[in-house]
Amino acid sequence: MSNKITIIGAGQVGSTVAFALTLKQLASEIVLIDIAKDRAMGEAMDIRQGTPFIGPISIHEGDYADAKDSDIVVLTSGVARKPGQSRLDLTQTNVNITKSIIPEITKVAPNALYVVVANPVDILTYQLIKTSGIPENHIFGTGTMLDTARFRARLAETYKVAQENVHGYVFGEHGDSSFVPWSLANIGSIPVEKYSVTGDLVENPKFDKNDVEEYIRKSGGIIIAAKKCTNYAIGVTTANLCEALNYSTDSVLTISTMMNGEYGISDVCLSTPTIVGGSGIKGHIVAPITDEEIASLRHSADCLKDVIKQIQF
Repeated sequence: MSNKITIIGAGQVGSTVAFALTLKQLASEIVLIDIAKDRAMGEAMDIRQGTPFIGPISIHEGDYADAKDSDIVVLTSGVARKPGQSRLDLTQTNVNITKSIIPEITKVAPNALYVVVANPVDILTYQLIKTSGIPENHIFGTGTMLDTARFRARLAETYKVAQENVHGYVFGEHGDSSFVPWSLANIGSIPVEKYSVTGDLVENPKFDKNDVEEYIRKSGGIIIAAKKCTNYAIGVTTANLCEALNYSTDSVLTISTMMNGEYGISDVCLSTPTIVGGSGIKGHIVAPITDEEIASLRHSADCLKDVIKQIQF
């Protein structure tokens, strides 16, 4: 496999993405670019020295020129969220950082697929689409992929079933206005509200939907308060998205993309189930969600639009 992935930002998230990509052998070459060149060198060297036990992967630090002909570019650079700080509080600072990166990277990798990971991911994805000149279907953010993973993990923990048997999504902003369309959530194809199991060794737990959604929204803040960053789950999430981009068979993922009239929403990036693969975005699945859920999605879009109005791109 010949696949070149450039990661911009070698902090906790960028380096963990690089490590996850290496473990999953998703690239033949990984380039780490960071303003702190020693940090990028050290992270690349540390990962590279483990590759004899993994596979023939070249991972090294570099400058923008080294990103030439990248198949995928992953943007993780930006100021990290502090304890108690919302993702949107970071907005203008990280927009300014991204503004300085866009012309440098798009010049050398105009044909790459661009994966935005840095927060606020929906705003930065919108910025990249609006200002980079890269085709819209080649740009997407990790969006609520991580929120969706947290949701499925929470239900799996609650019902004590394997995570792969839990299905459902988180829609909207990767942030406080995200929500679960419960009409789509199921365990083993059974709607969550109707799921029950017979047998002496099985408990059928009760849970509060609002508690589950609050858990999803607050997980990042809890982790940051405890260990100052989140990196493992988002690292695996980003690697999973990059893996989908390696295949000719498309995947359904809740990535942040530009909305073009779906559910009556336009000119904003947020997450709904999207068809994506090696050629980029094919389109959105217009899931048959309830009127109340459509209202929640439109509310999330409006929250993001309110922020966009206040930002200087």
